[in-house]
Amino acid sequence: MHRGAWIHGPARDTALALCWVPFAVAAISVQGHRHLLAALLSGILLLSLSHQPVTLALVYGDRARFRDHRLVYAAAPAVALGAVLFGLRVSLLLVAVIAGLWNAEHTLMQRYGITRLYGRKAGDDHGGLERPMLFSWLGVAMLAAAANPRTPHYLAEVNLGDVNQRGITFLTRLRPEAIVLLVPAVVIASVLTVRWGRAERAAVSANPAKWAYVGATAALIATVCIDPVAGFAAYVGAHAVEYFVIVHGAAGRRAARGDGGAVGRVVRSPAGASGFVAASAIGAVIPLMALARAGSFTVATGAYLTVGALHIFYDGLIWKQRSPAVAADLRAYAATATAA
Repeated sequence: MHRGAWIHGPARDTALALCWVPFAVAAISVQGHRHLLAALLSGILLLSLSHQPVTLALVYGDRARFRDHRLVYAAAPAVALGAVLFGLRVSLLLVAVIAGLWNAEHTLMQRYGITRLYGRKAGDDHGGLERPMLFSWLGVAMLAAAANPRTPHYLAEVNLGDVNQRGITFLTRLRPEAIVLLVPAVVIASVLTVRWGRAERAAVSANPAKWAYVGATAALIATVCIDPVAGFAAYVGAHAVEYFVIVHGAAGRRAARGDGGAVGRVVRSPAGASGFVAASAIGAVIPLMALARAGSFTVATGAYLTVGALHIFYDGLIWKQRSPAVAADLRAYAATATAA
């Protein structure tokens, strides 16, 4: 396989595709030990929280990027905070369900984005097949978790935080409906997967590196179906790790071109891309944790959900691969171009 088929290289890409495995193995290993499992999940949720402020640093630390959507970036924090506080006042359950579904969709879209990176490097246009296929897999996973009679038992052993707990508990209340919908969901997912497989086999320039990543995603989804707690840990933990790796590489390439504003200057300094990512994550998480300890539930939850909402919303704006600059940041070019 040509090296250009990979994003970082065979070893690093394989490690990234399988970075969910340690989280799943750790969760399975400590099941039955309530305190250890709670500590593990708390650590994974903290990791998840830490990756979200990095997006805000990318937007507000890069004047050129900020100018792309100046009015949106100026108004979004106040709008998001207002919407979150209003939602918390109306119904915490409603906020939990919306936050959970939006975050699940966002996490899957990151996996779709990485899949498309591999697709662009092979010159394929299978995004119209891959997006519905991946969403059908997520639908199967959510229905399987809801239909699994052991899911309430799993939830009784852990503390996922009030917002996550309410959202997942609501999902398990839909068990009768989930059982009915699971079979057609599996059929739809199977049909879409077969169609994608045929398109990949027929492609003139297929990318086996993409197949490996999609296969790893399928195994992750299967884990969610079989063991919801281990799957949750793997799904959430891997998303944060992937994001750190993506930002590290993209920020480094942007800075190397002389771009990036204040972010670029930090990355070009001795701190490097790793220093920028670490400072952005830790520098925001510490105040959020202090707020959670000192503030009221509404204040702490409002701040956490606002940062999460901005992270998801901004990601949809700054990682558009159709932009030549973003494509260059992400190395989203064809392998044939690399060889030229």
